[in-house]
Amino acid sequence: MTEREAYVAFAAFPGIGPQRFKLLTEYFGSAQKAWSASAEELIKIGLGGKLTQKLVDFRAGFDPRTYEQQLLQREIKIITRIESSFPQQLLEIPDPPIALFIKGTFEVAGKKFIGIVGTRKPTAYGREITARLTRDLALSGLGIVSGMARGIDGVAHRTAIEAGAYTIAVLGCGVDIIYPPDHKDLYVEIIARSGAVISEVPPGHTVLKGLFPARNRIISGISLGIVVTEGAQDSGSLITARLAAEQGREVFAVPGPITSYLSVGPSKLIKQGAKIVTEVGDILEEFNIKNEISKIKNSNKISNNGRTLSPEEEKLVGLLTQGEMLYDEIIRESGLPASEVGSLLSLMELGGIIRALGNGKYGLNSG
Repeated sequence: MTEREAYVAFAAFPGIGPQRFKLLTEYFGSAQKAWSASAEELIKIGLGGKLTQKLVDFRAGFDPRTYEQQLLQREIKIITRIESSFPQQLLEIPDPPIALFIKGTFEVAGKKFIGIVGTRKPTAYGREITARLTRDLALSGLGIVSGMARGIDGVAHRTAIEAGAYTIAVLGCGVDIIYPPDHKDLYVEIIARSGAVISEVPPGHTVLKGLFPARNRIISGISLGIVVTEGAQDSGSLITARLAAEQGREVFAVPGPITSYLSVGPSKLIKQGAKIVTEVGDILEEFNIKNEISKIKNSNKISNNGRTLSPEEEKLVGLLTQGEMLYDEIIRESGLPASEVGSLLSLMELGGIIRALGNGKYGLNSG
């Protein structure tokens, strides 16, 4: 067995993660020696009796070459972290994956990525801002990384595909398992459009809640920085942001209406030092990516002013056509929930449709 084959073997065995793998390779000197170690030696270094027995039983019937051939028949590739094709960015984090399992086209050399994450139940504001930032990042040549979850993740992936950008979905389960199931079309499209679906856990491994934080560290690890567009105080996207900061990555947050509980997460990050994002230039300038910024800003203005309004936005425009109104008056006259009005007003102000006049008063943007 070669060293690479030993890496493949450990990656295929679900009981050994990066931390235990580090313990084994440091003690035995190589993955190859660790794989062939006796049960007594494994127990001696603290692997535990049950796990040791599982490993002994697993390796007795495991052949890495046969395993890899079976993966290829299912159009799944595996790259170990000792190969040149493994992402250099992930080698820089404290606990890099032993290997990555891949569906699709995985080409990261020379590419720059931004991770975009957020709530699974975004508001109209969150969807719009996520789509706008994703599109503009794509226009500037950046790839988009996210977790293929419902909500913000899905918006980021779909917008990246529409903009012709390269996108990577990092799963918290095997790459052969579509999660969530209703994202089957997205899963297929990412692969069909030369993107990639990746995971560090082997195919067949089902969804476990505890795997998502580990998944999040890969999203942040591949990326130059993480953007949180919308999320509650306990949102999983804040875990991704924390991991990004620990990995030395930049953390960005989009401010939102204070009336929305989904703005609490980004606000919290901003208080902790995350960089405020109100346009794509706030991200690009951090990495000295200056090409296309002015063109992107111009396209932003055109697309925001020219886009189709939602029925709720049309209702607010209709009210403001009659003249300037206070925030409380807009809520009362529209009959919409205060949190929704706050989100809509913020979205329409960013789109150049209305203006905030101060003292809680709003009016249509005449310019």
